[in-house]
Amino acid sequence: MPLARRRVTDAAALKALAHPLRMAILGALVTEGPMTATEAASMLEESPSNCSWHLRKLAEHGFVREARGGTGRNRPWQAVSEGLEWDSESPDEADRLAADALTDMLVERELQRLRAAQASREHEPAEWREATGISQSALWLTAEEAREIKEELTRLLLSKAERSGHPELRPEGARLTSLVAWVVPSGPHRLPADRADAEERS
Repeated sequence: MPLARRRVTDAAALKALAHPLRMAILGALVTEGPMTATEAASMLEESPSNCSWHLRKLAEHGFVREARGGTGRNRPWQAVSEGLEWDSESPDEADRLAADALTDMLVERELQRLRAAQASREHEPAEWREATGISQSALWLTAEEAREIKEELTRLLLSKAERSGHPELRPEGARLTSLVAWVVPSGPHRLPADRADAEERS
Protein backbone atom coordinates (compact mmCIF):
# COMPACT_ATOMS: atom_id res chain seq x y z
CA MET A 1 0.00 0.00 0.00
CA PRO A 2 1.56 3.35 -1.03
CA LEU A 3 2.39 5.89 1.61
CA ALA A 4 0.45 9.14 1.74
CA ARG A 5 1.67 12.43 0.36
CA ARG A 6 2.14 15.12 2.99
CA ARG A 7 1.50 18.81 2.49
CA VAL A 8 4.06 20.85 4.43
CA THR A 9 2.86 24.30 5.40
CA ASP A 10 4.78 25.63 8.43
CA ALA A 11 8.14 27.37 8.24
CA ALA A 12 9.86 25.22 10.87
CA ALA A 13 9.18 21.98 8.99
CA LEU A 14 10.09 23.56 5.64
CA LYS A 15 13.39 24.82 7.05
CA ALA A 16 14.14 21.37 8.45
CA LEU A 17 13.79 19.94 4.95
CA ALA A 18 15.87 22.62 3.22
CA HIS A 19 19.15 20.80 3.74
CA PRO A 20 20.68 18.77 0.89
CA LEU A 21 21.74 15.84 3.08
CA ARG A 22 18.38 15.59 4.81
CA MET A 23 16.61 15.52 1.48
CA ALA A 24 19.08 12.91 0.24
CA ILE A 25 18.46 10.74 3.31
CA LEU A 26 14.70 11.12 2.97
CA GLY A 27 14.90 10.29 -0.72
CA ALA A 28 16.95 7.18 0.01
CA LEU A 29 14.39 5.97 2.56
CA VAL A 30 11.58 6.45 0.03
CA THR A 31 13.32 4.76 -2.89
CA GLU A 32 15.17 2.00 -1.02
CA GLY A 33 12.99 1.38 2.04
CA PRO A 34 13.95 1.34 5.73
CA MET A 35 17.63 1.58 6.58
CA THR A 36 19.88 2.39 9.49
CA ALA A 37 21.96 5.54 9.79
CA THR A 38 25.01 3.45 8.97
CA GLU A 39 23.41 2.08 5.80
CA ALA A 40 22.33 5.57 4.75
CA ALA A 41 25.84 6.85 5.42
CA SER A 42 27.34 4.14 3.22
CA MET A 43 24.95 4.93 0.38
CA LEU A 44 25.44 8.69 0.59
CA GLU A 45 29.16 8.65 1.44
CA GLU A 46 28.62 10.44 4.73
CA SER A 47 29.51 9.60 8.33
CA PRO A 48 27.03 7.49 10.35
CA SER A 49 27.01 10.08 13.15
CA ASN A 50 26.10 12.86 10.70
CA CYS A 51 23.30 10.82 9.15
CA SER A 52 22.03 9.84 12.58
CA TRP A 53 21.84 13.50 13.63
CA HIS A 54 19.95 14.51 10.49
CA LEU A 55 17.58 11.55 10.86
CA ARG A 56 16.70 12.74 14.35
CA LYS A 57 16.03 16.24 13.01
CA LEU A 58 13.75 14.78 10.33
CA ALA A 59 11.98 12.73 12.99
CA GLU A 60 11.38 15.86 15.10
CA HIS A 61 9.17 17.19 12.30
CA GLY A 62 7.47 13.90 11.51
CA PHE A 63 9.19 13.11 8.20
CA VAL A 64 10.73 9.83 9.36
CA ARG A 65 10.15 7.37 12.19
CA GLU A 66 11.86 4.32 13.60
CA ALA A 67 10.96 1.13 11.77
CA ARG A 68 10.44 -2.21 13.45
CA GLY A 69 13.43 -4.40 14.12
CA GLY A 70 16.90 -3.56 15.28
CA THR A 71 18.23 -2.11 18.50
CA GLY A 72 20.67 0.63 19.47
CA ARG A 73 22.69 1.87 16.52
CA ASN A 74 21.18 -0.82 14.32
CA ARG A 75 17.72 0.72 14.47
CA PRO A 76 16.30 1.21 10.97
CA TRP A 77 14.39 4.34 10.00
CA GLN A 78 11.57 4.68 7.48
CA ALA A 79 9.92 7.54 5.63
CA VAL A 80 6.48 8.53 6.87
CA SER A 81 5.29 9.95 3.53
CA GLU A 82 5.98 8.84 -0.01
CA GLY A 83 5.89 12.39 -1.34
CA LEU A 84 5.80 15.98 -0.13
CA GLU A 85 3.97 19.04 -1.35
CA TRP A 86 4.29 22.73 -0.50
CA ASP A 87 3.69 26.07 -2.15
CA SER A 88 4.69 29.71 -1.85
CA GLU A 89 1.17 31.13 -1.55
CA SER A 90 0.89 31.16 2.24
CA PRO A 91 -0.30 34.48 3.74
CA ASP A 92 2.49 34.11 6.30
CA GLU A 93 5.75 35.64 5.05
CA ALA A 94 7.98 33.25 7.04
CA ASP A 95 6.20 30.26 5.52
CA ARG A 96 6.55 31.71 2.00
CA LEU A 97 10.26 32.40 2.40
CA ALA A 98 10.88 28.91 3.80
CA ALA A 99 8.93 27.33 0.92
CA ASP A 100 10.92 29.35 -1.63
CA ALA A 101 14.22 28.34 -0.02
CA LEU A 102 13.25 24.67 -0.14
CA THR A 103 12.19 24.94 -3.78
CA ASP A 104 15.46 26.66 -4.70
CA MET A 105 17.48 23.93 -2.98
CA LEU A 106 15.60 21.15 -4.76
CA VAL A 107 15.89 22.81 -8.18
CA GLU A 108 19.64 23.21 -7.68
CA ARG A 109 19.93 19.56 -6.61
CA GLU A 110 18.12 18.41 -9.75
CA LEU A 111 20.31 20.63 -11.92
CA GLN A 112 23.38 19.02 -10.34
CA ARG A 113 21.96 15.60 -11.18
CA LEU A 114 21.35 16.70 -14.75
CA ARG A 115 24.89 18.05 -15.11
CA ALA A 116 26.33 14.83 -13.67
CA ALA A 117 24.25 12.72 -16.05
CA GLN A 118 25.31 14.84 -19.02
CA ALA A 119 28.95 14.60 -18.02
CA SER A 120 28.80 10.78 -17.91
CA ARG A 121 26.45 10.33 -20.86
CA GLU A 122 29.12 8.96 -23.19
CA HIS A 123 29.74 6.11 -20.77
CA GLU A 124 26.09 5.03 -20.70
CA PRO A 125 24.86 2.06 -22.77
CA ALA A 126 23.32 3.05 -26.09
CA GLU A 127 19.85 2.01 -24.95
CA TRP A 128 20.00 4.44 -22.02
CA ARG A 129 21.38 7.28 -24.16
CA GLU A 130 18.44 6.79 -26.53
CA ALA A 131 15.86 6.45 -23.76
CA THR A 132 16.80 9.53 -21.74
CA GLY A 133 17.37 13.20 -22.41
CA ILE A 134 15.85 16.66 -22.18
CA SER A 135 12.50 17.79 -23.55
CA GLN A 136 11.55 21.46 -23.62
CA SER A 137 8.71 23.45 -25.08
CA ALA A 138 7.14 26.91 -25.02
CA LEU A 139 3.38 26.92 -25.55
CA TRP A 140 0.61 29.49 -25.53
CA LEU A 141 -1.77 28.17 -22.86
CA THR A 142 -4.71 29.32 -20.83
CA ALA A 143 -4.53 28.85 -17.07
CA GLU A 144 -6.89 25.88 -17.36
CA GLU A 145 -4.79 24.26 -20.08
CA ALA A 146 -1.65 24.78 -17.99
CA ARG A 147 -3.38 23.10 -15.05
CA GLU A 148 -4.38 20.13 -17.21
CA ILE A 149 -0.83 19.68 -18.49
CA LYS A 150 0.63 19.98 -14.98
CA GLU A 151 -1.77 17.32 -13.68
CA GLU A 152 -0.91 15.00 -16.59
CA LEU A 153 2.81 15.48 -16.01
CA THR A 154 2.34 14.74 -12.32
CA ARG A 155 0.44 11.57 -13.18
CA LEU A 156 3.26 10.44 -15.47
CA LEU A 157 5.98 11.25 -12.94
CA LEU A 158 4.20 9.16 -10.28
CA SER A 159 3.16 6.33 -12.60
CA LYS A 160 5.83 3.90 -11.28
CA ALA A 161 6.00 5.23 -7.72
CA GLU A 162 4.91 1.89 -6.24
CA ARG A 163 8.38 0.50 -7.03
CA SER A 164 9.99 2.83 -4.48
CA GLY A 165 10.95 0.87 -1.39
CA HIS A 166 9.94 -2.40 -3.06
CA PRO A 167 12.80 -4.00 -5.02
CA GLU A 168 10.63 -7.02 -5.78
CA LEU A 169 8.39 -4.84 -7.97
CA ARG A 170 11.25 -3.57 -10.15
CA PRO A 171 11.71 -5.29 -13.51
CA GLU A 172 15.15 -6.49 -14.51
CA GLY A 173 17.29 -3.62 -15.76
CA ALA A 174 15.39 -0.94 -13.84
CA ARG A 175 17.52 1.98 -12.60
CA LEU A 176 16.73 4.85 -10.32
CA THR A 177 16.05 7.80 -12.63
CA SER A 178 15.32 11.45 -12.02
CA LEU A 179 12.29 13.06 -13.65
CA VAL A 180 11.60 16.77 -13.30
CA ALA A 181 8.80 18.88 -14.74
CA TRP A 182 7.62 22.42 -14.27
CA VAL A 183 4.93 24.51 -15.86
CA VAL A 184 5.64 28.21 -15.38
CA PRO A 185 4.91 31.46 -17.21
CA SER A 186 7.98 32.41 -19.24
CA GLY A 187 7.48 36.16 -19.07
CA PRO A 188 5.34 38.93 -17.57
CA HIS A 189 1.62 38.89 -18.17
CA ARG A 190 0.70 41.06 -21.16
CA LEU A 191 -2.76 41.96 -22.37
CA PRO A 192 -3.52 41.90 -26.10
CA ALA A 193 -2.92 45.37 -27.59
CA ASP A 194 -6.58 46.09 -28.32
CA ARG A 195 -7.67 45.08 -24.83
CA ALA A 196 -4.87 47.12 -23.21
CA ASP A 197 -5.90 50.21 -25.22
CA ALA A 198 -9.52 49.74 -24.18
CA GLU A 199 -8.58 49.53 -20.49
CA GLU A 200 -6.41 52.65 -20.76
CA ARG A 201 -9.35 54.61 -22.19
CA SER A 202 -11.82 53.39 -19.55
